[in-house]
Amino acid sequence: MPSTHREIQELLADYASALRDGSLPTFLKSLTREEATRIHDSQDFWEATEVVRLMNSVGFGDRLVTPDVGLFISRVDAGIASRMKKARASTRDSSRSHVNLPKGFES
Repeated sequence: MPSTHREIQELLADYASALRDGSLPTFLKSLTREEATRIHDSQDFWEATEVVRLMNSVGFGDRLVTPDVGLFISRVDAGIASRMKKARASTRDSSRSHVNLPKGFES
């Protein structure tokens, strides 16, 4: 269990580990109110996190996998085409909607 009175250096080390492991939400949940306030107020912490992010991206950049959005885009295109097709089908042609009204109801 993590210490509840971590210094800025310890918090930065924990942040770096969480960033590397992909568990930032767990790190954030582990913060006490006092630690969160210290992090918020520490310019040194924020400058160090930028360095950690850069080092992390350099160190693990070769393993970085960017998502393929091709499938997403094709599904969006299919959804748009389907909606357009439904919209065209629901509009009625005025010649098709003519109804023979009984005598006395004609306009």
